[in-house]
Amino acid sequence: MQTNFSDAQLSDPAIKVADSILRSCVHCGFCTATCPSFVTVGDEDDSPRGRIYLIKEMLESGAAASAPVAFHLDRCLSCLSCMTTCPSGVDYMHLIDHARTHVEETYRRPWHDRALRAVLAAILPYPQRMRWALRAAGLARPFAALIPQRGALLARLRAMLALSASERVVAEGPDVTVQAVHPAVGARRGRVLLLAGCAQRVLDPGIHAATVRLLNRLGVEVVIPQAAGCCGALTHHLGKHAAFVAQAGATIKAMAAALDEPTDAIIINTSGCGTVVKDYGFALRGEEADLAAKAATISALAMDVAEYLVKIGYQRTRPESGLTIAYHAACSLQHGQKITDAPKKLLRQAGFRVVEPRDAHLCCGSAGTYNILQPEIATSLRARKLDTLTSLSPDAIAAGNIGCLTQLAGAGIPTIHTIELLDWMAGGPCPAGLKREINLGLDR
Repeated sequence: MQTNFSDAQLSDPAIKVADSILRSCVHCGFCTATCPSFVTVGDEDDSPRGRIYLIKEMLESGAAASAPVAFHLDRCLSCLSCMTTCPSGVDYMHLIDHARTHVEETYRRPWHDRALRAVLAAILPYPQRMRWALRAAGLARPFAALIPQRGALLARLRAMLALSASERVVAEGPDVTVQAVHPAVGARRGRVLLLAGCAQRVLDPGIHAATVRLLNRLGVEVVIPQAAGCCGALTHHLGKHAAFVAQAGATIKAMAAALDEPTDAIIINTSGCGTVVKDYGFALRGEEADLAAKAATISALAMDVAEYLVKIGYQRTRPESGLTIAYHAACSLQHGQKITDAPKKLLRQAGFRVVEPRDAHLCCGSAGTYNILQPEIATSLRARKLDTLTSLSPDAIAAGNIGCLTQLAGAGIPTIHTIELLDWMAGGPCPAGLKREINLGLDR
């Protein structure tokens, strides 16, 4: 693609990167076939190729983002399926991230849009605030039927209330993240840091508990830096760069301080967070030197929990369960981190029969806050994904991202984090979802 940035514009490092990305696009259109928003709505401007043109014109002009541009960029899920498909290696992730920041800084959204985005950014990254918000939503849910069936704001409010009622919002069990060090069982063979994060601690603390239990039994000491909170993914994808830098910076400094002895990896069991943490080195390259250097170190150590288990070796201790598990590949894992085989390999090692849906590359519609901000498209994608999953008649759906698990809940099939299934088959407790839905003996 030919670009027309001025020399003055290209003196900006961010524009220089965008120029390089834009030039790598050859207009082939392969990306349109695998883009969830384009497949759903059929508008070229809602395809990666269409958005690339919009971003090019917006950045070249140097002007504020327009309402139509903001509209179409907002409808991108950042699922990154286009990057898996693209034969030219277009770095769409960094391009859309830069464009979102430009939109957020130059476009004045309608008041209700600004207000909702501000509320999401002020609540979701903070566990205690999120707990209070869920309690408030519980009080409001009985009145959800009174919300009129018209208008974008009202549709978003209905989506928020529906998500708060998800059966995945279990909020049960001990919060293991309040303990800084979880010693290895037996001889210590490794040491890792675990990112506690934010939303997952509230929605399902059992995921962290299963991670710690399994790693400890495998001889790995797990350290949870207490000052490390939200990774910044939520604000990053909202284009709120200053908030992202503040949240990521605090987490980076907390993690770096815990690297006081040899550490194998920084374990992340929420793939949406993992994709962003692995990109810290790039995303924070322009910050002050000490933070940029630490960000690069953290990025290099970051690993999805499935990656790490394959590396150190996983073995089950229980007999085969006889269960069929439908594996849902979270976009952030398969497209963002290019981790495709490890989770399925581990589930098979754990004795499960693993099945996969057709069109596994398509997003389920969760995508961080997308299912709140774009409920119509998100609902359509959820229905499509559930149709392909339920047609497999599985005993449970497994995924490695809390957003996907929450989005896909409620169809009568338990949604279980991969690590909880692996922990169970290696001596841990049966996942709560399976205990509720399947008549299994607890000794299995």
